[in-house]
Amino acid sequence: MTQAAGRRGRGPGRRPGPTETREKILAAARDLFAEKGYDGASLRAIARAAGVDPALVHHFFGSKEGVFIEAMRFPVDPSFILPRIMASPHDKLGETMVRTFLDVWGDDDRRAPMLAMLRSAMTNERAAALLREFVTVALFGKAKEATQAPPLGIQAAAGQMIGLMILRYVLRIEPMASATEDELIELVAPAVQRYLTG
Repeated sequence: MTQAAGRRGRGPGRRPGPTETREKILAAARDLFAEKGYDGASLRAIARAAGVDPALVHHFFGSKEGVFIEAMRFPVDPSFILPRIMASPHDKLGETMVRTFLDVWGDDDRRAPMLAMLRSAMTNERAAALLREFVTVALFGKAKEATQAPPLGIQAAAGQMIGLMILRYVLRIEPMASATEDELIELVAPAVQRYLTG
């Protein structure tokens, strides 16, 4: 066997490139932040979960805060939520909002970064500031344009939804955790409707 052939025979394939490595780190970070929150997820643990050297995490992101900001950059796109709310009949706004939020949180890929942000915001001011900015600018501001509801009503509706999601997906309190979407919509939508339309 030639030296070149020996080299070719090593390894199961090409090594991951920078983009693949970066995405592996972000995916591992989202999972750990969702499970443990900002303070509970160390750079070493993120690197270990991603199967990379901790130096690579520093190389791509500089710090844990850098990883967090990148991992949380896309918790949910308002452009997915707001057109559905805007298209809803006025007397169905509550039902549409509850159904839309349940659809979003029911998706594993969307739920992980949102869980991470919620858990982290409870213990870390930087995470809380990111969540405030996202909720205030991306959701509340655009929801006001879409529904013409008063700001306090929009915030009350959002608080109702966030509370529901914490009980269902973070604390997993029964019977909330295993209730069907239709049961939750029937229970919560009238209150959300009242917040939005009076």
